[in-house]
Amino acid sequence: TGNVGKPSTGVNPLRGQNNVQGACDMGCLPNVLPGYVRVDEEGQRRRFEEYYGVRLPSRPGLTVTEMMHLAKEGRVRAMYIVGENPLLTDPNSTHVEEALKNLEFLVVQDMFLTETARLAHLVLPSTSFAEKEGTFTNTERRVLPVRRAIEPLSGSKPDLEIVCLFSSALGYDMAVKGPKDVLSEINFLVPAYAGITYERVIAGQRIQWPCPSKDHPGTKFLHRDMFVSGRGRFHPVDFLPPSEWPDRQYPFLLSTGRILFHYHTGSMTRRVEPLNLFSKEPFLEMSEEDLCALGIEDGERVRVVSRRGSIHIKVRRSERVFQGSLFLPFHFSEAAANMLTVDAVDPVSKIPEYKVCAVRVERLA
Repeated sequence: TGNVGKPSTGVNPLRGQNNVQGACDMGCLPNVLPGYVRVDEEGQRRRFEEYYGVRLPSRPGLTVTEMMHLAKEGRVRAMYIVGENPLLTDPNSTHVEEALKNLEFLVVQDMFLTETARLAHLVLPSTSFAEKEGTFTNTERRVLPVRRAIEPLSGSKPDLEIVCLFSSALGYDMAVKGPKDVLSEINFLVPAYAGITYERVIAGQRIQWPCPSKDHPGTKFLHRDMFVSGRGRFHPVDFLPPSEWPDRQYPFLLSTGRILFHYHTGSMTRRVEPLNLFSKEPFLEMSEEDLCALGIEDGERVRVVSRRGSIHIKVRRSERVFQGSLFLPFHFSEAAANMLTVDAVDPVSKIPEYKVCAVRVERLA
């Protein structure tokens, strides 16, 4: 269509937070090392083994959902969770809680005592972005600096410092002293980042990878005329039904998601009173037709039940949802949406089916 490889064109995914691109670039996926080197590529994997002086697994790891299943079975015995709150974000919360409680050792590193952190054997208080320095990579592959605005609050430390101290306590002293050392390591191991030095980033150069050398300006368009493998291919796909559809026992189709005023599990945003003025409590959106059919008033508290659990919540009449469908934000721990969701996953991406699960709505006596 001519809409790739030119200004104001291209395809960018809408990520959930600002450094998803950077995290993936650095190997925060179960099947790759930094720079998207597949773990089963022996030659490339050996570079990392020689650099770190360790043997690395040659088989892909697990997704978070898969980890929880194995933790419940006792086959994963310890977890180190950094800046995540899976007790609220992962599907089938009852199963997640059972899995986390079954661990022999759970470490949570976070700036707040989240629902997950309350289950931990060890909590490591970390700082916010405003109390540390480093870089992040945004969705257009541009590496940007993070500059400290205030000193860390008493008792907390930046994530990098915590990881280094934890590693030293386990007998492995890292040679990393700060963000500059980390980016130097990345420059050496990840060819696409080779020329994106800390000095260039701090000097204000907004470089997009791939940038193979220190004198390279970066790559504004990743694919201008052709993709790496040639012309782009369109793949026809077949519809795969979800793991469960509404039926007589659970007649509504529930979809969960976000609202404008809160971020993920609300660990930060629900502490901001101006945001709470707009959205302070959980709600379930339901069509007027379904409210009338069940004799439920707008604002009435109801019980929502799935095959995995139930919550009590206020109903809100909505023109946004169709008859037979419901919408539920997942930001609120007091009516946790993932008490209801199913932990079935997409066979390729392994992403859970947050958007489809069968429920029923009951009036409270």
